[in-house]
Amino acid sequence: MFLHRHPYQPFIQDNTRKLIVGTLPPPRFSVGDLLEKDVDFCYGSYYNSLWLYIDKIHGLNLRYDNSQEAIEQRKQFLLENRIGICDIVESCKREKIDASDLGMQNIVLRNLVGYVKKYPNVQTLLFIGGNSKNGPEYFFRKHLKEYDLELEVVSHEVPRIHEFILNNRTIKTVSLTSSSGSANRAIGSMPLYKQLKINDPDFTTFDFRVMQYSEFF
Repeated sequence: MFLHRHPYQPFIQDNTRKLIVGTLPPPRFSVGDLLEKDVDFCYGSYYNSLWLYIDKIHGLNLRYDNSQEAIEQRKQFLLENRIGICDIVESCKREKIDASDLGMQNIVLRNLVGYVKKYPNVQTLLFIGGNSKNGPEYFFRKHLKEYDLELEVVSHEVPRIHEFILNNRTIKTVSLTSSSGSANRAIGSMPLYKQLKINDPDFTTFDFRVMQYSEFF
C-alpha cells in the first residue's frame, strides 16, 4: 500500500474570507516527482486546471513550471483576494498509485471545522468537486457530524450552495464542478451546457468552468 500524504500545509491568513477545499494533490507531489509544467504548490498539477481557469478569469499570465516565481504568483493572487486553501484530506492509502478519489483508503481528514473556528473572517468554503463518494463535499458532510452539524440547502442549482451555523457565524459552501478533466463527461450531460453548446458550437467544458468559477473567484 502506498501512503499518500498531502504535501502542503493549509494556506490561510488572518483576513482570509474564502477557502478552496479539495481532497489532495496527485501522488507525484507527495514524492516530489513533478512534471515539467507542474507547479510545486496547491493545485499545481497541470492536468488539474483550477489555476488555468483563475488565470483566464483574471488575466494573470501565470507561469506553469517548477519555478519559485510560479509559486509566488499564485500566493500573491490568493493574498490579494483574501482566498485560502485548506484541502480536507491529510493522508490516505492506495493500492494503485493514482489520483483517483475512489481509490483512497484509510483516509485521515483534516479538522476543517477547527480551521474555520480559528480564522473568524472565513465566510465561504469553495468545494472543488461535489458530493460524489470521496469528494470534498462528501467528506465535509461526514466531518460535520463530529460536531453535530449539517449542511442546509440554499440552492440545488449547479453549483449547489449550502450553509451551516458555527458559533453564530453563517458559513456558506459552494460545490463547484471539479477542475479535473475527469469531470468533463459530467459537464457534457448538463442541460445548461448542452444549451450553451447549441447556442455556440465552439463553447467548451473549459469555457463552462470559467463561466461558473468567475462568480466565486
